Order: sequence, then C-alpha cells, then structure tokens
Amino acid sequence: MMKNSNKHIALLTETGFEEVELTHPKKALEDAGFRVDIISPQAKIKSWNNGNWNMELDVDKLLTDADPKDYDGLLIPGGVLNPDKLRRNEDAIGFINQFFDAGKPIASICHGPQVLIETGALQGRRMTSFSSIKTDLKNAGVRWENREVVTDQGLVTSRDPNDLDAFNSKMIEEFREGVHNRNKTI
Repeated sequence: MMKNSNKHIALLTETGFEEVELTHPKKALEDAGFRVDIISPQAKIKSWNNGNWNMELDVDKLLTDADPKDYDGLLIPGGVLNPDKLRRNEDAIGFINQFFDAGKPIASICHGPQVLIETGALQGRRMTSFSSIKTDLKNAGVRWENREVVTDQGLVTSRDPNDLDAFNSKMIEEFREGVHNRNKTI
C-alpha cells in the first residue's frame, strides 16, 4: 500500500457526477495508497444516484486553486450532467489539457470521456465509453471499442458502472506507471 503514497491524483468533477463512478474509484485509489483530491469549479457538489440527487460533498480544492503540476494523474467520473458542465468550463479544459501535454495518465468512465472531446487531444486514440457518446467520440477522431476497459498511452476509459472493477484495476496500473510520452516534450 505504501508504494503509492507519494502519488497524488486529481479527481475533477462537477455537480451531477454518477455517485458510484466517483466513490468506487476514489476508494480503490486510496486503498492502493494514492492521495486523492476532489477538485471542482464550485465548493460543494452533488451526486446523481439511481435517478435521484443524493449526497453532497465538499471539494478538497477549487479548480481555480488547483495546479496540474501537483498531480500524477487525473480521474474524471461520469454522470450525464458532470461532463456537460465541465466541457463548457474553459478552466476545466485547460486543466485537463495540461495532463495530456505532460503525458500524465488520465482515467474516465461512462459519460466522463465526453469532456475530453473539448481538449482536441483524442485524434487517433483508442477509447470506450457509455454507448450514447460513441458517435461524439468517433467524430473527435477516436477509434471506439466496445470493451469493459480500453487503455491507450495512459488514457484509461470504461463503459459504465458494471465495468468498475476492471476500470479501477487498469487505472491503478496506469497511475503507478506514471508519465507516458506521446512524442511530446515533458
């Protein structure tokens, strides 16, 4: 467990995240020894669970106060509202792009990959997602695959909460590996 204690993960989200897609991966990361900060544009966020609003969380750090240089990886949970709100936030897109530019691993599940479209960094990548955003990702240049987890140069994606065990396992592996060089200066 202690071998990951020096790794710090940013969990970027907004109100409307799918509860289990935040809580399950966060717990898996913490159980593996990673430190995780919940980061959002607002100080309090609310989950979506079984078709209803559910728990309210205080975030660890506001997006305006978070520096991607302080983190070894990025996790973006799904939920329909969460990525839609994030993709309209220029600060969130800039934050995510810094992980892509540095080659740091990124993990996203279900509808979460929708926010990644706005980064312009998906051309030629292999990914998966919830089926309803498949066409959006393909239009962004993604080679979409219907598999429980797909990894491409440190980018980990999964389809839905049924894939959480496989997603968590691969996410932890990629976060342990660290930076992936995609022919960019790191």
